[in-house]
Amino acid sequence: MDTGAIRRRLAVGLALLTASGLLAVAAPTEAQAAPTRCEGRKVKTYPFSTGTLYVYKKSGYVCAITKPKDPGRKQWMMVSVQARRANAVVDEWYYSHRAGPVTVHAGQRCVWVKGRVGSGSVSKGWILC
Repeated sequence: MDTGAIRRRLAVGLALLTASGLLAVAAPTEAQAAPTRCEGRKVKTYPFSTGTLYVYKKSGYVCAITKPKDPGRKQWMMVSVQARRANAVVDEWYYSHRAGPVTVHAGQRCVWVKGRVGSGSVSKGWILC
């Protein structure tokens, strides 16, 4: 084989390798399943008329989940965690078993947590300081 043919084959191989690398980087990865529970230890439980808000803490992170008293039927649910001087992280939609988990890095800052199931709600401000 002459040097021209070898160069062409190397060029084609390099082009294919580059294209496959670009596709691997540009292609969306598989969706990761959302966690179904919070990590850490349960630090607060806030029952309210239509459900319960659970708050967990681990290594400066605060996580919350809202669960209904009557699971199984879809109803409007919301859970929110906001560290002081930061934006709230909110999960709200029509769920049948839980809203959340939502997690924020609070460090040593206080957090404000909220939960709602249907018409009932709870809001506890600047806790875990």
